[in-house]
Amino acid sequence: EDVRFYDHNGIDIYGIGRAAVIALTTQNASEGASTLTQQVLKNNVFTDWTKESSFLASMKRKIQEQYLAVQLEQKTDKKTILENYLNSINLGSNTLGVQAASQRYFNKSVNKLTLSEATVIAGITQNPTNYNPILHPKLNGKRRKKILRNMLKQKHITQAQYDEALKDDVYKRIQKVNTKLTKKNTNNVYSYFVDEVIKQVMQDLQNQKGYTYTQAYNAVYSGGLKIYSTQDSKIQKICNEEMSDSSNYPYHTSYSFNWAWTVQNPDGTVDNFSENDIEEWHRKVKKEKDFNLIWSSQQGCRDCVKQYKKHLMKKYYKNGIKESDGYTQFESLNFTPQPQASFTVMDQYSGYVKAIVGGRGKKTASLSLNRASDSTRQPGSCFKILSTYAPAIDTMGYTLATKIVDSPFKYATGRPVKNWYSGYRGTVTVRKAIAQSMNVCAVKTLTEITPQLGYDYVCNFGITTLVEGQDNRQPLALGGITRGVKNLEMTGAYATIANDGVYTRPAFYTKVVDSSGNVLLDNTKPITHTVLKSSTATLLTQGMTSVITEGTGKACKLDDMPVSGKTGTTSSSYDLWFSGFTPYLTASIWTGYDENKELAGDQAYHERLWAKIMNRINEVKKYKEKKFKISKDVKKYYGGGANGEYFAKGTEPDGSHEEGETESYDYNYDYDYDYNNRTTTKSQKSTQKTTVAPTKKTAETNAVAPTKKQQQPQQTQRNHWNN
Repeated sequence: EDVRFYDHNGIDIYGIGRAAVIALTTQNASEGASTLTQQVLKNNVFTDWTKESSFLASMKRKIQEQYLAVQLEQKTDKKTILENYLNSINLGSNTLGVQAASQRYFNKSVNKLTLSEATVIAGITQNPTNYNPILHPKLNGKRRKKILRNMLKQKHITQAQYDEALKDDVYKRIQKVNTKLTKKNTNNVYSYFVDEVIKQVMQDLQNQKGYTYTQAYNAVYSGGLKIYSTQDSKIQKICNEEMSDSSNYPYHTSYSFNWAWTVQNPDGTVDNFSENDIEEWHRKVKKEKDFNLIWSSQQGCRDCVKQYKKHLMKKYYKNGIKESDGYTQFESLNFTPQPQASFTVMDQYSGYVKAIVGGRGKKTASLSLNRASDSTRQPGSCFKILSTYAPAIDTMGYTLATKIVDSPFKYATGRPVKNWYSGYRGTVTVRKAIAQSMNVCAVKTLTEITPQLGYDYVCNFGITTLVEGQDNRQPLALGGITRGVKNLEMTGAYATIANDGVYTRPAFYTKVVDSSGNVLLDNTKPITHTVLKSSTATLLTQGMTSVITEGTGKACKLDDMPVSGKTGTTSSSYDLWFSGFTPYLTASIWTGYDENKELAGDQAYHERLWAKIMNRINEVKKYKEKKFKISKDVKKYYGGGANGEYFAKGTEPDGSHEEGETESYDYNYDYDYDYNNRTTTKSQKSTQKTTVAPTKKTAETNAVAPTKKQQQPQQTQRNHWNN
């Protein structure tokens, strides 16, 4: 890598001259001239070098490397630079540094390596992919032999040592270690929660402390850090138990699978096959366009793999695959139960995530797919609150009593908006539209307040998956977005409503302390920003309680604890959601097939599962029943058509009054509310006049009288959107 390391001052003039000639004649700056000192800088400072898209960008970075390399050599001794290099270099198979590589390939510490083994690792450095000793032992062997020859030539080893190293069947030993480690790792993997802690700590070390990826990786895995997580073990245990209990899922359990087959040929080349190849073969070769990898049993998965391997044997391995002929193979087959599900529980006040489940079935690898934090799925009607009713109430003067007409309506494209139920239900309030999840009402409202406003609010709720220019359109009202949404971000968004309108970034750790006892990262002061007025958060909370008491989320009702939240179902029932909260915690559940497939039949099992988990949490945490907090700017109003509804101060109907106050009301007259002028007229029925303070029951007989800002939106189409 650097023959003149102990002689140069950080840059190799001879190597630079040779590389410069090649670079200028070929317009390719990849010719190696970097010293170990420069590579240390590239690995730890210039971490974006892989994104360089031009010759000039690469040359600029190399010049900067050279300048800094000279500065580093003046201030740091060679031993320290070499140590840094050896502990940060990429050595394939997801390893950084010689110690990690030694454990990965030989299952031993680096100081226990033989000469033969050490030269295998040294041979990886030039190209960690091509010279990976597991995947490309023949290519690595050529590099290893060259290294041994150079060591012999330079008298670092004797002829006897050279001969002994060459005779060592080191690659067979590597394959055996790899097989054992692979099997061991399937039984010793991180939980979904630990995965998220690692990812967030590494991200924060880079964003807040300026670490490179390599520095963050080394700090987390070998830096002696103490990381304090936000996990509540009791809550996590409940979530794990219920999410893995097959009796909570009404459908017959199906299975998808992950398959990997690696064949090392006698000539050293390697062939890799996966379940993706199987799917492509069925769809493109066999013309089975609707083929998917979901089977009714694990045996069905095995038969599918067996059929494809039979095809491969006929095409590529006609004489079979025998170890005696020089073949080596490794195969793994893992099954995933379907439909899948994810669940997230979060303390809305601190932002601390208490539990997370990224899927059903056995977790077979660390840092594997987490359906709660990695997968994006269409959110359905859960988005009505975030994209439509939150901005409508927060900035456009809507109230829970505002009237909307559920009647035929079309998108700007001309396609009609369809409700999930047949027909239309006429004039309803916003509360009713939320409770019954009325599609037409949501699209009409978003059209009136403008999709761009809805888009901006969704982004402010912490949803990062929207696409500018594509998702700021009418379908946003119903969750029709390009990429879908993550369960974790959905939970954070609903926690914002539960937290009086203040968004708090979901956190998986409270603090990180380094080996010297210093606090490196501090999450005890959460990252927050205000999304909604306190009054809006209260109105949305109260409005969504009707989803549970009289709407689409009745199955989410808890024992002795109020719930506020929203259901979500996508087209063809590919995705089922419920995001909701109690006065203590916010939680979201998603369920569906990994590959889009209709969930026919029972459409409420996920709601019952959500309620089952939350009831158990309330019991084990001994949470006492309490009401949702009411903002000081929100009161219940009666009379004048208020019907005992909650209103933000200043938006209540004329003639209404707060609970406990009296009003002058003539029950011998018929009252008509003028929506345009916000005035009430009456026509005489008799002459007797009474002054009363109506009870809730009498108030509910009155008609809603919205303010001027609450007038029914005009059904005009001012822009053009595509669905």
